[in-house]
Amino acid sequence: MLEGLPPNDASYLMRLRCDAATALRVAAIVVESLDPADAAAAAFEEEVNSPDAGPWIVEAYFGSAPDEGQVRALVAAAAGHQTAKAVRFGRVEARDWVTHSLEGLAPVRVGRFLVHGAHDRAAARAHDIRIEIEAALAFGTGHHGSTRACLAFIDRIARRRRPRAVLDVGTGTGVLAIAAARLFHMQVRAGDIDPIAVATAKANAQRNRAATFVRPVQARGINHRALQGGAPYDLVIANILAAPLRKLAPALAQVLAPGGEIILSGLLARDVRGVVSAYRMQNIALVGRLDIDGWATLLMRRPIPSPRKRSETGRGLG
Repeated sequence: MLEGLPPNDASYLMRLRCDAATALRVAAIVVESLDPADAAAAAFEEEVNSPDAGPWIVEAYFGSAPDEGQVRALVAAAAGHQTAKAVRFGRVEARDWVTHSLEGLAPVRVGRFLVHGAHDRAAARAHDIRIEIEAALAFGTGHHGSTRACLAFIDRIARRRRPRAVLDVGTGTGVLAIAAARLFHMQVRAGDIDPIAVATAKANAQRNRAATFVRPVQARGINHRALQGGAPYDLVIANILAAPLRKLAPALAQVLAPGGEIILSGLLARDVRGVVSAYRMQNIALVGRLDIDGWATLLMRRPIPSPRKRSETGRGLG
């Protein structure tokens, strides 16, 4: 779950100071390799308001004591043994660690959207679409590059059309579903495999006056009647990881309308070719790409059959 929601009663911490590229690789491998119900990871600049690019931090939170050897092995696979030696483990203090994790995180402005915590409500401007998200890690607050790119694509799509039906797969904190619902003033179907994510997304929808439009359900992929019942979709958002995105290609293709678009995110550069290939096999083509902080986000579209092809298909059925 790329949104980086914390596990229940997270009380163990892994921390690493390193450069930006290393931080992104380490966070990605932790998120992709460990159970999202028991671990979450984030990468962010140590001083986000500094005019100069400062050192980066990787933090991973665990609901139970982690296997330090396993975690170090993952870090070594992503960034080498010297980096793995620099990893530090500890316990999370009993104080409000959610608030602590948000310290220093500035509001995120993407197009018409402003994603912020309760502590930054004053940053809003008159015409902002404000989305207040209280998540424990940066992935859930809109700071993560993949989330920002998804918001940018949603904003771009809104400038040329209004979708008829929207689906958010792997909704996490619900930030993208809420953004689409607030922008388009319409219901957005949303699901996540993690019950904690579903509960958090529901709470965030309520906080943002979008509860009537966003009612997340627990689902593996789109295997839920509430998600299937909204098809066909002409806008699908899936901010998860490369492996599940490839596996979901046939299922998402089944619910995507002709001319419909899919925003695919949570990809490192090395993942792009394989994901694009999986969707091309479903007759869904790449039409746009955004890269932010080392993360790639793709916009793909199913073509509308030409009138000649549609008529030929109709004659064949007769």
